[in-house]
Amino acid sequence: MATQNITGEQFAETIETNDIVLVDFWAEWCGPCRQFAPTYEAASEKHPDVVFAKVDTEAEQFLAAQANITSIPTLMAFREKVLVFSQPGALPAAALEQVITAVKDLDMEDVHRKVAEAQAKGPQN
Repeated sequence: MATQNITGEQFAETIETNDIVLVDFWAEWCGPCRQFAPTYEAASEKHPDVVFAKVDTEAEQFLAAQANITSIPTLMAFREKVLVFSQPGALPAAALEQVITAVKDLDMEDVHRKVAEAQAKGPQN
């Protein structure tokens, strides 16, 4: 499955309707973003069970602001609607593979339990 460009309108639906979603926040003028693009595209071909989304931060400035994107490229990974990874910087292919494997191997019952516990405690000061 190739990468797919998504807009702010498609973002929530993409996260909610797919088990694993990786999101690459990028911009055309960003050199590291352009260097990461072929690595991200190649990974999308190797993992058809994962959605590889791309968000153009220039076209989707509101979404980038809502996602607290302060540096690009930034890669986010969602599993079962939960943000489980977020890191700025272009990853080499081996590191991207490690992220994908780690996300696939997560014990999601444990993750959902920890999220519920954190929500029950409320905001930390």
